[in-house]
Amino acid sequence: MRQILWATAIILAATGAAHAQPATAEHQMVAAADRRAVDAGLAMLRAGGSAIDAAVAVQMVLTLVEPQSSGLGGGAFIVHYDAGARRVTTWDGRETAPAASTPDLFLDHDGKPMAFYDAVLGGRAVGVPGTVKVLEAAHARFGRLPWADLLAPAIALADRGFAISPRLAASIAANADKLARQPAAAAYFLGADHVAPPAGTVQRNPALADTLRALAAGGAAAFYRGPIAADIATAVRTDDNPGLMSTDDLSAYEAKERPVVCGKYRSHLVCGMGPPSSGGVAVLQILGLLDHFDLVAESPLSLRSAFLIGEAERLAYADRNQYLADSDFVDVPVRGLIDPTYLTVRAQLIDPGKAIVSPRPGNPSWDMPRRATAPDQPEHGTSHLAIIDGDGNAVSMTTTVEDAFGSRLMVRGFMLNNELTDFSFRPDIDGRPVANRVAAGKRPRSSMAPTLVFDRDGRLELALGSPGGGRIIDFVAEMLVALLDWGLDPAAAAALAHIGSTGGAVELEQDTPAAALAAGLQGLGEAVAVRAIDSGQQAIAVTPRGLQGGADPRREGVAAGD
Repeated sequence: MRQILWATAIILAATGAAHAQPATAEHQMVAAADRRAVDAGLAMLRAGGSAIDAAVAVQMVLTLVEPQSSGLGGGAFIVHYDAGARRVTTWDGRETAPAASTPDLFLDHDGKPMAFYDAVLGGRAVGVPGTVKVLEAAHARFGRLPWADLLAPAIALADRGFAISPRLAASIAANADKLARQPAAAAYFLGADHVAPPAGTVQRNPALADTLRALAAGGAAAFYRGPIAADIATAVRTDDNPGLMSTDDLSAYEAKERPVVCGKYRSHLVCGMGPPSSGGVAVLQILGLLDHFDLVAESPLSLRSAFLIGEAERLAYADRNQYLADSDFVDVPVRGLIDPTYLTVRAQLIDPGKAIVSPRPGNPSWDMPRRATAPDQPEHGTSHLAIIDGDGNAVSMTTTVEDAFGSRLMVRGFMLNNELTDFSFRPDIDGRPVANRVAAGKRPRSSMAPTLVFDRDGRLELALGSPGGGRIIDFVAEMLVALLDWGLDPAAAAALAHIGSTGGAVELEQDTPAAALAAGLQGLGEAVAVRAIDSGQQAIAVTPRGLQGGADPRREGVAAGD
């Protein structure tokens, strides 16, 4: 108990928060990035809806109030727990590359990779959206309330208007020059004078309300066929930086149920999303490596715990960049990568007194030729939500448009993603193909890591996840260590100062006690970067006294329940 109280005191100093108390509830809870979205989800639960019903309502409101992060024009991964069947399923709503796509999509006329924002802005990077289809598919299996009822809160809010939050206002201002290049986005976000609105400005979105009414009446078919699909394809193909999407691409899109990826950590079973996400596999690798070290005996933000977590993440990212991609297109050695024997061998590379000079991919059980390793592209526009309903069903869902405001293309009141820039811009490196290269119909590799955790008896313990681009994996792994090893509650774990690595330098969150570890880590041979780190974690824990929820204080998230 003293350790937990001490850790919480450090957390408060690290975040500047007046308190870091978890939300509590007896029966059901929603944690998401905006209070209005949480309220919409709770309304569905109070009406007798399931966790997936609430997730649909939350996402529709987030499309309106957090358009920089997710929406109808993006994609999502869902990890779902059916308490009655005691079964976890995972649902892939990742965007796909249009049928006309080729591996050289992001090469310039000289055959060199394009500059990142030359690729992002406009139609070239827009993938076929998957969010609407995956929500409909999951709702068909697990929903209780009528589909149209789930869209009603977002429709009402779009019609009457909502107050722009401080985070949205700041994001509009930071992206004003890019939004101004696209007439529809400029008109909506910046107005006739092209000035970013201050927080508190009331914004109506009648175009989105009409889109949602069409979806309420016609389901996902109204999005993927007919006038909405035609407008999406036209916007993508007629942009100054045109893309390749056609109405045929939209009508052919399918959300997919994927095999769940699970592994043990201490006495817990951790379950997440498999390919095309790298998140579930990489998180399990990190935990599998850390399972060989006694982090329970360490304090949060100790030099030893920071070093061990950083080294485990560096090894996991080396494997991720080598092997992980869309398993419909390339063979991915998922079982080999999370095999305990393989991770035991990899863990022996971690010397507590000296950093690995340059982590290399390992050799999991696999009989395919080695592929080239390619680095990540930047990413900024993602959200996470966690829900547990009164029957114990749970949803952990990470949802995204990729960059802030995606491609900056706006159609019928929602933003279109730039998800194709999650592919490697280089199809080949040193004559070897890159696993995450562009291909027609392929889904770009993701870092999203929606996660559910169960105790040794199979009872649900946690639903959690985070936005954060390539850092999602280390945000989720760090939070799991905080919750499972150090006994922190969800609010304290979400507020914990960040320490992690995406394969290179160990990143320490500036203006927190984590930054004081820089010299010690450098003394162990680590490259260190102290910087601002913008996470957005959400978590719900099942405890003997009911539910506890927490949201990252770095953003505007809320956890609430009954």
